[in-house]
Amino acid sequence: MIHLGCAGWSLPRQYADEFPSPGSHLQRYATGLNAVEINSSFYRPHRPDTYARWAASVPADFRFAVKLPKSITHERRLHEAIPALEAFLAQCGQLGEQLGCLLVQLPPSLDYTRETAWQFFADLRARYAGPVALEPRHASWQGAQSMLVDLHIAQVAASPARFDSDAQPGGWPGLVYWRLHGEPRIYHSAYADDYLRRLAEQLQRSRAAGVPTWCIFDNTASGAAVGGALRLQRYLR
Repeated sequence: MIHLGCAGWSLPRQYADEFPSPGSHLQRYATGLNAVEINSSFYRPHRPDTYARWAASVPADFRFAVKLPKSITHERRLHEAIPALEAFLAQCGQLGEQLGCLLVQLPPSLDYTRETAWQFFADLRARYAGPVALEPRHASWQGAQSMLVDLHIAQVAASPARFDSDAQPGGWPGLVYWRLHGEPRIYHSAYADDYLRRLAEQLQRSRAAGVPTWCIFDNTASGAAVGGALRLQRYLR
């Protein structure tokens, strides 16, 4: 399965007819797309019963990706993060089988230091065995590939790319995770049909190879994400 969705389940008015079912925004969203990325967890913690309620409101094959808190990635910068990490995992773990992936997005100023990175991701792996995708934003992380493979951490394919190896999936090849932030205007611009057709072909190749594959539209600021996900979904079919 290709896990296709948006960063958040907000439904712009122009796409309301694509999600006609009754229910909450999440319930309606889940009738048309099979995955979502929870970005709000980056800014604030959610109660365990909130995660459990979200899981209970979607179909059994729907999956959530959950973004690690900024207190871990941006404030502690991966140092001495075990208490915060354990609290986060206890919260989002209430998604149960519908927790599909953890997303670790790093600040642009955080360069790759093997000792720090290895310690953090080893601590994470000791507590969570499921899929993990890393979105580094400093070019030095190009040197982290062997570590990511060893710890089964995928590197996000980002649009727009920030450095040479950022435009295509990297790290551990057992997971593919695309994050589309919008080009040329980040968070706002919609993607052209030609881009989505080419992307659909890449996603289909990953699926044919048996690799769990995610594609998340993060160009939500002007409402383009839902439309892009729906168009890509049609090309995949």
